Amino acid sequence: MAEIKHYLQLHLVVFLWGFTAVLGVLISIPSVEIVFYRTLIAAIALGILLYTRKRNFNVGTRQTIKFLGTGALISIHWILFFGAAKVATVSVCLVGMATISLWTSFIEPMAYKKRVRVYEVMLGLCAVAGLYVIFHFEFNYVLGLLMAVASAFLGAVFTVINSKFTKTYNPYMITFYEMTGAFLTTSIFLPIYQAFIATNGIIHMNPTPADWIYITILSLVCTVYAYSASVQLMQKISAFVLNLTTNLEPIYGIFLAFLVFGDKERMTPQFYLGTAIILMAVLVYPVINRLLRRRIRKQEMQL
Repeated sequence: MAEIKHYLQLHLVVFLWGFTAVLGVLISIPSVEIVFYRTLIAAIALGILLYTRKRNFNVGTRQTIKFLGTGALISIHWILFFGAAKVATVSVCLVGMATISLWTSFIEPMAYKKRVRVYEVMLGLCAVAGLYVIFHFEFNYVLGLLMAVASAFLGAVFTVINSKFTKTYNPYMITFYEMTGAFLTTSIFLPIYQAFIATNGIIHMNPTPADWIYITILSLVCTVYAYSASVQLMQKISAFVLNLTTNLEPIYGIFLAFLVFGDKERMTPQFYLGTAIILMAVLVYPVINRLLRRRIRKQEMQL
């Protein structure tokens, strides 16, 4: 029963992550500015939450640096993610993120010094095959797709890192320091962004009233709750399972994007074929995993 509860919570988290790309498009300011405000509000909210619960913020200098460094990866991950949604479409951005399970199938065994599981790599390749189908027929979105794939790689890296952190530290404390690190990284990046990337060298730091509503939802619901919950879930499930389930994010996101943006998010049949391939990989994993567990148990009983 507890396992079902964890999977239901995981799907809620993935659903909320699917909504982040929609929010990223609804917010009128560029991606770097979105990440700046998202991480600032999230860090403040988590700081207040931990303070009211009388948590000890002292985790040691070395661990603080590790948390802040992971936050830096998250900052770049989100900047690329929102940038991909704005350069291409929400749908292309979310499907590019599907490569996260392939990256994880290699990174997680390396981090834990275990053998690479062939079936995890094969399922990750299925996700990439689905991505290829989409890429082959949606060539106009190549930049957005590449940005999303790079974002997925960074997502796989910090997810595996967090799976190690959760064995020792409180998920909300981890998230607080990582959001602080992400905010500091984004703040340091702003002058470089203004000088070389921002259109006409202008930074948009004055969100509209509607933007503030969307940013608040993004920060509190999709970050403070969803991100902290995902970190907490890693105490119960592997990074690969989390990231493979994250491949459902395109379905949730595309559905929400179609409801919000209508025909703008209507894609070619090949796009949906590629998405179906990715979904197949997600649905097949628990079946294979269960069959392998039964096989191992039978072998143990025979011994």
